[in-house]
Amino acid sequence: MPFTLAYAAVVLPDAVMLSACVVLTLAVLTFVFWIEPDEADSAPHRSQLDQLLERRDSIYDNLRDLKFENRAGKYAEQDYEQMRDSLESEAAQILLEIEKRHWKMRLLWRGGTPL
Repeated sequence: MPFTLAYAAVVLPDAVMLSACVVLTLAVLTFVFWIEPDEADSAPHRSQLDQLLERRDSIYDNLRDLKFENRAGKYAEQDYEQMRDSLESEAAQILLEIEKRHWKMRLLWRGGTPL
């Protein structure tokens, strides 16, 4: 088949598109499998105590919002009390866990063995 302008108009765009796809695929595979992430890019490690403190703060925020919404008349009294009791119970569990972690850290710091 002789090389003609019509042939080039049909085949060359396909070849260019195929080449672009191959180059893009190689770039993606190189980025995913060959380039290793930098340690500075990763998020700092959060301890369980940090997570518990964050959860405690979230519960306190929810309690404050619940109280505000109840005063605005958004909830029936029974619903408010049920949601408040649930949040307060969860807060008590979180506070107990935080206290356990503090005592374990104090014992370890003094050279004792954790409970």
